[in-house]
Amino acid sequence: MFAFIWWLLVGLIAGALARFLIPGEQPMGWLKTLGLGLIGSVLGGLLASAVFETNARDTGFHVGGVLMSTIGAMIVLGLYVSYLQRRAS
Repeated sequence: MFAFIWWLLVGLIAGALARFLIPGEQPMGWLKTLGLGLIGSVLGGLLASAVFETNARDTGFHVGGVLMSTIGAMIVLGLYVSYLQRRAS
């Protein structure tokens, strides 16, 4: 149960950091920010394991994990904002 709460917390932090670092308006509340961070965490974890050949079973806290989660969330947020802009046009 603690791992699930930890995932939610890291996802929210990664999503909030991504929203802070990407300029412009991102029309989303805290639930979408949480979802953004969770999807970004999965993407960041996949990128980290592909690039650095890390062990996916290592589930402890790492600053690099939060960093890769934030990078993944920034990628997802960029795609989401791009989709919204294209749809509005």
